[in-house]
Amino acid sequence: MRLAHVRSAGAAASTPWRLVAALDPGGARWIDLEPARLRARAARRPGSTDAAVPTEPITTLDAHLGGGRRVAELEPLVSGFAPRDDADPVVLDGAGLRFGPAILRPTSFRDFFAFEQHVRATWSRSGRPIPETWYRLAVFYFQNVSEVMGPDDPVRAPRGSTELDFEIEVAALIDVEARDLDAATAEDAIGGYVLLDDWSARDLQRDETVMGLGAAKGKDFALSIGPWLVTPDELAPRRPAGATAADLAMAATIRTQDGRTVEMPTGRLSDAQFSFGELLARASADARLRPGDLVASGTVGGGCLLEARATTLGRYLQPGDEVILEVEGLGRLSSPIAGR
Repeated sequence: MRLAHVRSAGAAASTPWRLVAALDPGGARWIDLEPARLRARAARRPGSTDAAVPTEPITTLDAHLGGGRRVAELEPLVSGFAPRDDADPVVLDGAGLRFGPAILRPTSFRDFFAFEQHVRATWSRSGRPIPETWYRLAVFYFQNVSEVMGPDDPVRAPRGSTELDFEIEVAALIDVEARDLDAATAEDAIGGYVLLDDWSARDLQRDETVMGLGAAKGKDFALSIGPWLVTPDELAPRRPAGATAADLAMAATIRTQDGRTVEMPTGRLSDAQFSFGELLARASADARLRPGDLVASGTVGGGCLLEARATTLGRYLQPGDEVILEVEGLGRLSSPIAGR
């Protein structure tokens, strides 16, 4: 199942988002879930108590989770839907839609450091090897969730920064309260996965991390979330036995203001050192995960300019550039870079 927040293309920014589900794998057609729910309830037999039809209005995924419901509870409504005809008004043409973030207001965001290539590139800049600790512990930091962007939303470097960078990642959305999870079963707490761009101001980050408290203003100005939430059952067939994650291609492309197209040589999701189960076990140790929390993989190898700037773009991002991220099965996230 693939879920998304949409409004009609060209609609005012104040227009409420609607929660939809993909009717076909390519995302060409989408089911408008609230009209589909009303139709299903109207079609029930008298006296029926069919639990597969939600009794509460379907507005956003955030509201669904906030009401104590898991993502999978929408699946019977989606799988049981059949269009009445080619002009069924409950079916929306993807070409006429504007997509928002797959989760509008995450309750928190933990970002891990799960890809060895990215870790090695980061530490090698100061001439140091990867610390032994990294191989033992899944480590993370908290990011700001007040500055969430969606597909096609412009991103601006924070004031005083000239080194804006992107980071292509995958995040798991938690859809049940959980604490002290076991790595072997922790992925049961995941409602779905999203494509994510964890933006960085490298110059601010470099200054801040000298103090040993992690990045702050170098990270908290923007977080872009991709267009679809994809449930775990869709990705399970792509996960080889013993792999830490589904074997999904990840791609980053930059279109510059002067007309160049620069492709970044990124790794794959299955390159991760730690599984999402291990990440969740670490995140939930002595702490409560809540529905709406995002837990991200960290940057895939080669998935940022910090690693590959010299051999690709040759500089950091500038106004007029556009960053296009794609993860196989999770959709496409385009972000134009705007000036201040």
